Amino acid sequence: MLFHSEEKCDLSIIMPCLNEDKTVGACVDEAFKYISKHKLNGEIIVVDNGSTDDSFFVAKKHGAKVVRESVKGYGRAIRTGISNCSGKVIIIGDCDTTYDFLDLDSFYYPLINDEYDFMIGNRFNMKMEKGAMPISHKLGVPFLSSCGRMKYKVSVNDFHSGLRAVTRQAASQMEFNTDGMEFATEMVAVAAALGCRIGQVDITLRKCEYDRKSKLRTIRDGFRHLKYILKGN
Repeated sequence: MLFHSEEKCDLSIIMPCLNEDKTVGACVDEAFKYISKHKLNGEIIVVDNGSTDDSFFVAKKHGAKVVRESVKGYGRAIRTGISNCSGKVIIIGDCDTTYDFLDLDSFYYPLINDEYDFMIGNRFNMKMEKGAMPISHKLGVPFLSSCGRMKYKVSVNDFHSGLRAVTRQAASQMEFNTDGMEFATEMVAVAAALGCRIGQVDITLRKCEYDRKSKLRTIRDGFRHLKYILKGN
């Protein structure tokens, strides 16, 4: 992956964003508190993936660097964020308040200390808040993750976790081809193919603080992940 900027800071936190004006500000604030608490030189990059609400302005008001990406897709937003970041460690997380940006030690320190190249959260070994994940995903994600484990020979329990981290060095070697939700699987597959040291950490999935319509399409997105696994990558 090509970077548009040189390494300038310790940590980049990337948040893909599509119509999250009610939550993105709180997530950016949490992330800045983490950076400040640990006295890190860090940045927060919000990738606005075609929002029609005030996400862009809210994220900017709260101090994030906001990058626009007109091509829709979860994967495209993350790829754009990575290419525009300058951190030695890159942490990726959804900006809908479901992940705790104050609790990133288990992602940052194993990478900055060169223990791992890639870290991914596991939502299934900790207590999920009630209503944080629909039953269809509680069944579908473990099934697809088991398919991924067999295919890529990795011990990752939650291929679709929205909280993950990678070193800049490892990311620079990664080449991605997907733009949609299947990017979550592709990222693990590419890391495995490169021989990256992959670690995972148990995380708690929180219920979004606001009632909203989910952007996930269970059947469509599930088949996209399965198709990616089966097509031979």
